[in-house]
Amino acid sequence: MHKPSRAQVPFATAALLAGLALVLARVCSGAGPGPASVAAAPAPAATNAPEVIAVAPPPFSEGIFPCSACHDPSNEVDTTPRQLKDAHEDIVLHHDEGNRWCLDCHDAKDRDHLHLASGRKIEFAESYRLCGQCHGPTLRAWKAGEHGKRTGSWSGRKEYLLCVSCHNPHSPRFKPLKPLPPPVRPEDLR
Repeated sequence: MHKPSRAQVPFATAALLAGLALVLARVCSGAGPGPASVAAAPAPAATNAPEVIAVAPPPFSEGIFPCSACHDPSNEVDTTPRQLKDAHEDIVLHHDEGNRWCLDCHDAKDRDHLHLASGRKIEFAESYRLCGQCHGPTLRAWKAGEHGKRTGSWSGRKEYLLCVSCHNPHSPRFKPLKPLPPPVRPEDLR
């Protein structure tokens, strides 16, 4: 019988352990110890359900939500675009105001909801869908984490801030900021 040399023993042990690890991984994954199956995995079921994104609650001003507290759903709604004078007069629309007005986003019959261009009602917590209808590239960047802010961990649950957490939906452009002076260089700190 051939006796392995001292150099061959660690190699043989490593090869045996690697083989056992592969078998164990297949058994634990439910694939079994046999050859890999060639059958294709079933395709995921087609769904029309919208993607769910964990978002922080909308930043409502104190005392304005639910809107139905003041807007009685049984009252007649004037759908004529106009400048509001009796209520919400503090809201000035600077958001494509030549083509938009309140009821393009807010639902006329159910003020506790917004609505998409299709007429589908959405919660205020889904307002990113509404913004994304016109601002598609920004929505894609937001979902990818390139625009806006999200908290959480890389590998775990994440929570996104809504567009309205940073942008006023009625006047979304940031006001110009006065630049601060540059930082003091370390050698100038004396």
